[in-house]
Amino acid sequence: SIMSSKKKSQSFIATNKKASFLYNLLSNYDSGISLKGSEVKAIREGKVNLKESYIIVRKKEIYIIGMHIGEYSHSGYSTHEPLRDRKLLLHKSEINKIIKEVNDVGKTLIPTKMYFKNGKVKLKFYVAKGKKVWDKRQSKKDKDIKRDIDRAIKR
Repeated sequence: SIMSSKKKSQSFIATNKKASFLYNLLSNYDSGISLKGSEVKAIREGKVNLKESYIIVRKKEIYIIGMHIGEYSHSGYSTHEPLRDRKLLLHKSEINKIIKEVNDVGKTLIPTKMYFKNGKVKLKFYVAKGKKVWDKRQSKKDKDIKRDIDRAIKR
């Protein structure tokens, strides 16, 4: 079927699990990332971490900061700076839309997932609003309630 072939061409590499706990995720975008050969190879080996990363707008361009890509295992390859800023590849119209959205007070750009799509590394990120401590407590409460319900159903 069409669905199964579509699924195969998209595999997750890394996720940022804390994102939805710390932020209310609003609108999402998918972008390419400007990467060096050794980075793509290291990503294929799963040596990437989104945990501390965030996205900024700099001179009408969008960059991911603090995304860690470890070294590619095969020496002899020119290595890369593990934490360098990497440009996200988006259409001008998307960039302008994102800039407009982020100009709202308290909004930020949060990377949530990195995946391969047709052999290319893609990044899913959201325009997000930081949750207040109260929201976090509420999120945890909701999660606990859901877990209790799920447990009760299993019994």
